[in-house]
Amino acid sequence: MSPYFSDLAQQYIDGEWRPGTGSWEIIDFNPYDNEKLASITIATADEVDAAYRAAERAQKQWAATSPFARRAVFEKVLRLVEEREAEITEAMIAELGSTRGKAAFELHLAKEFLREAAQVALSPQGRILPSPIDGKENRVYRVPVGVVGVISPFNVPFLLSLKSVAPALALGNAVVLKPHESTPVVGGTLIARLFEDAGLPAGLLNVIVTDIAEIGDAFLEHPVPKVISFTGSDRVGRHVATVCAGHFKRAVLELGGNSALVVLDDADLDYAVDAAVFSRYVHQGQVCMAANRILVDRSLADAFTARFAERVRGLKTGDPSDPATVIGPLIDPRQAEDVTAVIEQALAEGATALVRGATTDALVEPAVLTGLSADSPLLRQEVFGPVAFVVPFDGEEEAVSLVNDTPYGLSGAVFTADVERGVRFAQRIDTGMFHVNDGTVHDEPLVPFGGEKHSGPGRLNGESTLEAFTSLKWISVQHGRSRFPF
Repeated sequence: MSPYFSDLAQQYIDGEWRPGTGSWEIIDFNPYDNEKLASITIATADEVDAAYRAAERAQKQWAATSPFARRAVFEKVLRLVEEREAEITEAMIAELGSTRGKAAFELHLAKEFLREAAQVALSPQGRILPSPIDGKENRVYRVPVGVVGVISPFNVPFLLSLKSVAPALALGNAVVLKPHESTPVVGGTLIARLFEDAGLPAGLLNVIVTDIAEIGDAFLEHPVPKVISFTGSDRVGRHVATVCAGHFKRAVLELGGNSALVVLDDADLDYAVDAAVFSRYVHQGQVCMAANRILVDRSLADAFTARFAERVRGLKTGDPSDPATVIGPLIDPRQAEDVTAVIEQALAEGATALVRGATTDALVEPAVLTGLSADSPLLRQEVFGPVAFVVPFDGEEEAVSLVNDTPYGLSGAVFTADVERGVRFAQRIDTGMFHVNDGTVHDEPLVPFGGEKHSGPGRLNGESTLEAFTSLKWISVQHGRSRFPF
């Protein structure tokens, strides 16, 4: 077992590793074999307060630190991730059920975002704006918001914690991170250890391992944080947004999805199949951008479906530590039960299972379902597991209608021999992101990442990060004497 689970099973507050003071423990399990990895005494609202107060005390000096000095911390964190990549990979496999391929994918993106965070430290720029008043100089400064609260999910916790934590710190803020209770180490305390070893001053990054059953809305309602960055379900995101609005906080929300991968009548069939298999089954389908729905022009539907089903039958399900495994466990048996219930409901509604395996504890073998009625609610919801719905359509108009017929609007993809046809198609889709001749699962440091509708109003990456974690401040200077009306 990775030493991370013995060394990092604590709270990290104001540069100190300490146990929580709650009356119960969060048990960290390996989702594949149910081995107990760690037990962590939960933090109470008192620890939440201590973490936010520590962040508040440390932030002003950090904001005044040279951005070049701040950049050096992120360069060191990047080197540490590269040096410890093998150990971090093993921790991901143990705690998340990541396959080796998914862990490599997550670590690659995490390193890219750390490189970008080092540059983000140098990004804020001021402006001087003209004034209609003689002698007036208008200076506009971009300043840190102060303290940011980050709530990260269980599916890609290392990357999705870093996506908010790293740029927020780089821009001169302090951070309190609450990782998901199923991934407290990889999504939380491991990140604290990396920044601690890289020389980040105490108090600037705090990690609270706790549960809503213990702290309620204390993490959101606390008066110190000015921004809450939340990644998770739209149900919880709605609550986060409501609480933040009531306390005049900015909420950055990265929520769920129900992406469609569309195969038009002139698509490269084999390429589309390859993309669809990856887009649906990466990390057991526990990805917000995953292609829940595979929409295929009816002229290609039979050929596509046969090849797609054949490929899916060959995906190995099992031990995520085995390099040959493509589909490992879901995060816990309850999630597996929920996904299995979706399959059963689809079959009860008249769908046909072209591929369907067994469910054993947290392992769900992949499923490919066809024949689901176009008005089925299953086609409008997010399914966080290895289940694909293949739906034929007649022409582009119907395809556009089907893609948009969901409350979500995160990602999607279209395959066509005519790139500009694909772009025109993408422009008609109500999503924050859409890809032509590629899969649905993408993230890059410079592009605006986020969704529409129930996928959340938030954007991260690139310029969007500046908007998320800084504020604009106007300072005017009057050269000479101003004239007043009375």
